[in-house]
Amino acid sequence: MTTPAPMLSPSIRWAAALIGFCAAFGVSVGFWGVYGRTGSVPAAISIMVAYFTNLTGLLVAVVFAGLALGRPAFAHSRLVAGTALATLLVGLVQRLLLQGLRTLRGADLAADILLHQVVPVLVPLFWLAVLPKGRLGWRDPLLWACYPLAYLACTLLRGAFGARYPYPFLDVGKSGWGSVLAYAGGIAAAFLVVGWGVVALDRALARRRESA
Repeated sequence: MTTPAPMLSPSIRWAAALIGFCAAFGVSVGFWGVYGRTGSVPAAISIMVAYFTNLTGLLVAVVFAGLALGRPAFAHSRLVAGTALATLLVGLVQRLLLQGLRTLRGADLAADILLHQVVPVLVPLFWLAVLPKGRLGWRDPLLWACYPLAYLACTLLRGAFGARYPYPFLDVGKSGWGSVLAYAGGIAAAFLVVGWGVVALDRALARRRESA
């Protein structure tokens, strides 16, 4: 039997709206910066969707818009926790592998702050503070991992047909398959470990509330 999604109070829905706005605004500002350099909407869209950061920003915008509108389908712990894990991956990869590689200004800097710093903090805090605990399973991280793995497969496939690799650690032409697979394997392993840590935390908090 599926556990029904919780009803969210107006104040929580406003908080969800703020988080969704931060994500949507970050992607929009980033798009404006790319458009300013390319002068082409199709080219800007093609560049934007190549980045896991932007796709995850759009995911957050959609999920939290649903939460703000009070749609029960968006308030399930598995969906929000998986979204939170994806934002954590965005923030950690940026901090550990990409920090300082480019000098950012203007729209690019604003998008970087919102999508790599603000959203990866707010989304996990929302799940931690708002969503009921004890509803995640040990297989959920395997389900959540389908998203970054699908992104990786699409990125490598696009690169094989001549598209630009969005991240230097995924650039097969410069780094070679061995290095790319090592990075991808390490990130995937870390994603699963953190995911199982989220499930463990979820269950620990549920037990604590039951015994209180």
